[in-house]
Amino acid sequence: MNEEVMEQRTIIRYDGESLSETDDQIATEYAMTIYVNGEEFATMVCTPSHLEELVIGFLASEGMIRRVDEIESLEINEDRGFAYAELVNKTPAGREFHSKRFIGSCCGKSRQFYFQNDVKTAKTIAKKSTIPVRNCLSLMKKMQESSTDFQKTGGLHNAALCTTDDIVIAHSDIGRHNALDKIYGHCLKNRIPLKGKVIVFSGRISSEVLLKVSKIGVGIVLSKSAPTTLAIELAHDLGITACGFIRGNSLNIYSHADRITE
Repeated sequence: MNEEVMEQRTIIRYDGESLSETDDQIATEYAMTIYVNGEEFATMVCTPSHLEELVIGFLASEGMIRRVDEIESLEINEDRGFAYAELVNKTPAGREFHSKRFIGSCCGKSRQFYFQNDVKTAKTIAKKSTIPVRNCLSLMKKMQESSTDFQKTGGLHNAALCTTDDIVIAHSDIGRHNALDKIYGHCLKNRIPLKGKVIVFSGRISSEVLLKVSKIGVGIVLSKSAPTTLAIELAHDLGITACGFIRGNSLNIYSHADRITE
């Protein structure tokens, strides 16, 4: 059992005939407060795995850094739930547009939307790399088959960075935006080139998810769930191919369909 991602708890289960006591795997929920240059920046609710990648990716998506070498030091106190980032730039450009806020594990009113930082950090994807439609289906199948933590808990979102035919890195979290930040942080930390890469995703493609994909710099996002209207509009504007409802042998293409080939 991955104790960072899940914990074993005793529950009562009804099996259609009787109630009985059994052990179950429950997704771990954890609060972490990030301090930047000594000031409280944000508190996020997340899954306590790959926290360094999560912080790096979050700071990059918020416009505080662009490269990992812009972080002078990063200390994470897992027991207390604090992360302390000292940046090379003591007055980072994204700071004036960012308010201290609570970031929930799902989209909605618990997560405020700041358009100023999104304008500064979202990237328009001009490169037109392509992927065969059969590979879209197989990548989704590979991600789902490898998502053992989700299979055990049913309470996590999964995101994977892929080539057009295989998974490069995958991360999970109770928050779908956190899973993407972990992917982003991993790419920055390990200097993984993003040319021709694809994001495969388990959750709904909301506007926030679409923006995070653009900030990572990937032109194709594949999801087993649905997009929202604003996400589709942003995908058209930012040059991103958004595919949803990838289930079995079918999918829907919502934007820039020329990247998906037969």
